[in-house]
Amino acid sequence: MNPPNPVTWRTHYALLVLASIYVFNYIDRQLMAILIEPVKLEFGISDTGIGLLSGVTFAVFYTVFGFPLGRLSDRIGRKPVIAFSCMAWSLMTMLCGMAGNFLTLVLARIGVAVGEAGGTAPSVAMVSDLYPANRRSTALSVLMLGSSLGAIVGLGLGGWIAQHHGWRYAFLLIGAPGILLGLILLLTVRAPKPAQIRQATATTQDGWTTTLVELFRMPSFFWLVLTGGTAAIAGYAIGTWSPSFLIRSHDLNMQEAGFLVGVVGGTGSTIGTLACGLLTDRLARRDVGWQIGVPLLGTLLSIPFALAYFLWPQGIAFHIGSIPVPEAFLFYSAFGFFGVWWATPCLGAITHLFPATRLAQATAIFVMSMTLLGVGLGPLVIGVLSDFFVASLGGESLRYALAASVSLLVLAAGFLVMALPRYRRQLQAKAEGISEGAAVVV
Repeated sequence: MNPPNPVTWRTHYALLVLASIYVFNYIDRQLMAILIEPVKLEFGISDTGIGLLSGVTFAVFYTVFGFPLGRLSDRIGRKPVIAFSCMAWSLMTMLCGMAGNFLTLVLARIGVAVGEAGGTAPSVAMVSDLYPANRRSTALSVLMLGSSLGAIVGLGLGGWIAQHHGWRYAFLLIGAPGILLGLILLLTVRAPKPAQIRQATATTQDGWTTTLVELFRMPSFFWLVLTGGTAAIAGYAIGTWSPSFLIRSHDLNMQEAGFLVGVVGGTGSTIGTLACGLLTDRLARRDVGWQIGVPLLGTLLSIPFALAYFLWPQGIAFHIGSIPVPEAFLFYSAFGFFGVWWATPCLGAITHLFPATRLAQATAIFVMSMTLLGVGLGPLVIGVLSDFFVASLGGESLRYALAASVSLLVLAAGFLVMALPRYRRQLQAKAEGISEGAAVVV
């Protein structure tokens, strides 16, 4: 095993740049959530059509390109893949604001998906290259702040821009900074290139099929992939449709809904992401099983808060300035804190399972399951259910469609229960020097 790279200010600077890029990865991805209503109005499309635009269309292309780009970063290094992907998805986000019709908007969103496919998995792998194992979950929690901070900026600022200047300017103004960030990463960050990767680039890597078979020979990895996909369906459904839920069921306007879901809810998610990373590193030093135990605990705690958020009746708790805060939204803040606990520790677990030559590919599969199922099915399923419930529930159809999605978090918790003993045995076997093949347990 190669000794870990020393942690210096350059290490932390690289993490800061990667985290900033990940913020804009999520801003560009989540921006569509706050722009659903004006886009629907301009192009005259249904909730199902919105689900296809923000879900399936994005997810399919993200998934198709995710594994090849992860494989490429395992061969040539993480930095160039991340940098050029960032510049590409940022440019395509700006083109979304120039769409003259719905088809053009769909094509631009496909471009965003292809670009973002080269962002997450190589970034997780690069953080793993930068930090030793006992500090990795904390470092990954800083990287994963991108999803929460992206919601704050994308929904909060995006809603404000759209309210005052139109939805097209939201895409144009928010997409531009990513081009600069890609250049900063490319020109100023020193990325480590582990000896395993240098050796692999000098030889022929295994084929795609062989690599996939080897990855899924680890039963704990199989259950983690199922967890990511299932939890992401609920997470992306809730994240995408929450602004519209607050607009339709609690009579907020677009700016108010964007502020609450983005800034207030995103702040809770940010704190929760950091808390789970620190807690995981602390507890996993005592027992490696806590790497899975922490996301299991967070998922179980998030379920009652999610149900209360969707089923609580109308009523204003207080105001933040001129913005009314519904009583139901207090539960969303708690859900945002615990609901993010599954992602960072699961990604951290994957970094402990695989060597550098397989890490971005394994991470890409996990992220692809999140995207194909979460981004692909989450918004679409809720859109279809909402349209279906209209006949019987009228304006409250979205409320009960979202409440139904919480059942998937129960399923995700079950998958984590299956993963936990397998992961613990595999890590213990690895520490005792047992070969990878012998460590595989069912």
